[in-house]
Amino acid sequence: MKYVIGIDVGTSAVKVILLDQQGRVCQEISKSYPLLQETAGHSEQNPEVWVDQTAEALRELAGQMTEPIEAIEGISFSGQMHGLVLLDEQQQVLRNCILWNDTRTTEQCKQIYAQVGEEKLLSITKNPTLEGFTLPKLLWVKQHEPHVWKKAKIFLLPKDYLRFRMTGQIHSEYSDAAGTLLLDVAEKKWSQEIASLLEIPVELCPPLVESHECVGTLSTEFAQHTGLSPHTKVFAGGADNACGAIGAGILSEGKTLCSIGTSGVILSYEESKDREYQGKVHYFNHGQENAYYSMGVTLSAGYSLQWFKEVFAGNEGFDTLFQGIEHVPIGSKGLLFTPYLVGERTPHADAAIRASFIGMDASHQRIDFIRAVLEGITFSLLESIEIFRKKGKQIDTVISIGGGAKNEAWLQMQADIFNTNIVKLDTEQGRYRSRNVGSIWLQMVFYS
Repeated sequence: MKYVIGIDVGTSAVKVILLDQQGRVCQEISKSYPLLQETAGHSEQNPEVWVDQTAEALRELAGQMTEPIEAIEGISFSGQMHGLVLLDEQQQVLRNCILWNDTRTTEQCKQIYAQVGEEKLLSITKNPTLEGFTLPKLLWVKQHEPHVWKKAKIFLLPKDYLRFRMTGQIHSEYSDAAGTLLLDVAEKKWSQEIASLLEIPVELCPPLVESHECVGTLSTEFAQHTGLSPHTKVFAGGADNACGAIGAGILSEGKTLCSIGTSGVILSYEESKDREYQGKVHYFNHGQENAYYSMGVTLSAGYSLQWFKEVFAGNEGFDTLFQGIEHVPIGSKGLLFTPYLVGERTPHADAAIRASFIGMDASHQRIDFIRAVLEGITFSLLESIEIFRKKGKQIDTVISIGGGAKNEAWLQMQADIFNTNIVKLDTEQGRYRSRNVGSIWLQMVFYS
């Protein structure tokens, strides 16, 4: 039997899975790491924790293998987008990674529009300038940490840095590069024009490859450290949402995905590089070659729920937290939640907007607040679906993955609010589970 390893560099943990040739998950290991949020609006991580925790997970996985380690033939990646890792001439990390959910760069976003122009930026990158993207972070470091900027020779995105540490090879790939605001999305090359207008050396940008390309093998040192074979092939991988789209089968026109993790995503496949949304949603290169996807983002989706649990429920599990939620009336007895804990992206591109509960009275119980949080997240995601529909996209079935697909009541909520059939992908059993609007779910065979 042959195997492959998938590594997902998330915001709160790295997840490592071992799959066999039939796509069955044979092992799954997760290793968490902290966020560094010492100043309001700042969100960073030490890139070394990704390397250390991934190596620990791989050592554990290798130690559990009952077949020869050489049976593991390849490794690929997905990872959080937009993060900035800066390396010096000796390829050493210069500072902590500034993450996707960092909001310190409002002034730099204004500078990008002033120096590049909104129309030109959209025509090249297909995306507006937002605080979470990589380009504003580069400008922030340039302006606030000139001693770091002077030493910077190349930047990498989070999963690309991990892959570099595993192979010694430096690359980025199109699906992740599309989230930097430095990539010409349609032409699939770094934009010399944007770099020049902002006085950023284009040499800071890493070489580009396709997501499916083999970029090398494990270094001898990393292989010895983890117990894996140095002959294990390593592939470029893709941005987390692009990989989620591939895994959920969003590979043809009309396919739409709802993914609820720390953030929430509505993602729809695009065949053309020319569709225009005027920056209302994101438009990125897909992990599939010569394909694209449009995407709306709710920044605090699963994070809103995690925050509520930590503040009001302590160590209670989500299963306990959700008990009885199906008995709360639609509308949470008039209680509304706006999920803007860390600002918002789609369609309210505002780093300063904040969350709220509206309509509280003495009759409300904790379970009403929980349902209000779920409804608030789901209605926020609906705003992205409505943008797609106004552009003529037909959305009658949505594949739901992530935390939003783990609770029956929440799945039904998505079906009712989106006014679509909701399909749950169950990878271990190879099935879709579908929720029709206003009805109970039914099963459909995915793999025959």
